[in-house]
Amino acid sequence: MSADYCVIMPNRIYFITGGARSGKSAFAEKLASGLTGKRAYLATAQALDPEMAARIEKHRNDRGGAWDTYEEPLAVAELLKKLSGRYDVVLLDCLTLWLSNIMAHTDGDGVVSSREHELVMAIRGFGGACIVVSNEVGLGIVPDNPLARKFRDFAGMLNQKVASAADEVYFTASGIPMKIK
Repeated sequence: MSADYCVIMPNRIYFITGGARSGKSAFAEKLASGLTGKRAYLATAQALDPEMAARIEKHRNDRGGAWDTYEEPLAVAELLKKLSGRYDVVLLDCLTLWLSNIMAHTDGDGVVSSREHELVMAIRGFGGACIVVSNEVGLGIVPDNPLARKFRDFAGMLNQKVASAADEVYFTASGIPMKIK
């Protein structure tokens, strides 16, 4: 199902998940193009090496001037609260990068769980259309080390929480989005 066939509504939560390079972000941007009003792009990636810096720059250029871009690797819930009421559409890309940032800067599973809860509540409380992108990391082999298994588990639980809060959920594979909720 492409965005051309979706009825895009304001004041809803849209959750898009799928594997790496599956077309999630492109589909999310296409969904957003069906909505009117002021748009914010909330990016969680960090330019920690030249290759990632080039990817981020390409994404900025591809989006063009239709978006106000905010780059925030950690305080996403807080920023969503500030953007609520100022923007009609926010696209949050992506939850798994945010989660890896949080895990790298936080000690303790309880703190990570608390931050996940705060983010889900901020997504629910956003006053416009909130489009959220995340990677589905649980479809492959079981990771070979405890940190990777912990990340996979946190990501899976976070995705479940956001999917539960979402009005619509899409899974993308090979550039094809499929509505699953």
